[in-house]
Amino acid sequence: MDAFQLTPEVLMILFCSSLLGGFVDSIAGGGGIITVPALLAVGVPPHLALGTNKVQSSFGAITAAFNYWRGGYIDFKKVSAGILWTAIGAVAGSLSVQSLSADFLVKAIPFLLTALFLYSLFNKSMGEGASKPKIKESLYYVIFGLAIGFYDGFFGPGTGSFWTIAFASLLGFNLIKATAHTKVMNATSNVVSVVAFLISGNVILQAGLVMGAAQVIGALLGSKVVMKSG
Repeated sequence: MDAFQLTPEVLMILFCSSLLGGFVDSIAGGGGIITVPALLAVGVPPHLALGTNKVQSSFGAITAAFNYWRGGYIDFKKVSAGILWTAIGAVAGSLSVQSLSADFLVKAIPFLLTALFLYSLFNKSMGEGASKPKIKESLYYVIFGLAIGFYDGFFGPGTGSFWTIAFASLLGFNLIKATAHTKVMNATSNVVSVVAFLISGNVILQAGLVMGAAQVIGALLGSKVVMKSG
């Protein structure tokens, strides 16, 4: 952490990146593609960047999920299985990534971010789903809860997009409902991951809380846009 100093200027950069990330993430997912590079750019080491990113993204996901629930788009009883399996996957992912060396993560993270950016850029049909479910909901939550939960715990950026696509294409949800349910799963894996990273000491709490405040604002604005305009 020698190259990293938590100055007011750095906090302002992180606040602005998180505000934009929260807005984007509450609409279509992928806010981590903005916030993780911002953390790395100001000199935060990889493990700390991932852990701090989980803190701030938890604020945005919880805020967006609450807003969608208040709008009547979420029935928590129906998604309880998804919450359970996503939590299990996230625990496994967050413990796995913290076992890797910082040198490996320095090399891997830019590659993963670039791949996710290109996927988002060129996949023009993201989230266009069928009207009829293609898989049983119980099986869907086991498979995708474990898989995407693991990915979110391990890395994170792009998780919301993956969930939205899966909900729309496999369960036949319309895009607003898919986005709403995505935020529930996002909030689950983020909160579980935060606990794991905190236990290991891989969180810069002050930066995470400042970014979290920006995430709340961005998530409120973004989720309102979706519910109002689609």
